[in-house]
Amino acid sequence: MKSETIQIMSDTLHLRIKKEYAAALIEQLKNDDAIEIIAESTPDIPEWQKKAVRETLARVQQNPELLQPWDIIKQKYKRSA
Repeated sequence: MKSETIQIMSDTLHLRIKKEYAAALIEQLKNDDAIEIIAESTPDIPEWQKKAVRETLARVQQNPELLQPWDIIKQKYKRSA
């Protein structure tokens, strides 16, 4: 299956194309200049968030005992849900 992001006026739609003929129809509309396919942009990660990740990684590298096994983390989140 192919996925497309389509913007209508100011609205953006995300489509999952399930049939080959539908993909062909969309391609034909694009060729007829009836629609414009817009590439989905990757949002920028704010600098403060990058800095927080770098600081956390540095702290863990200096103190590996801060890490917890995945099973323990998973249990904590299951209890709070």
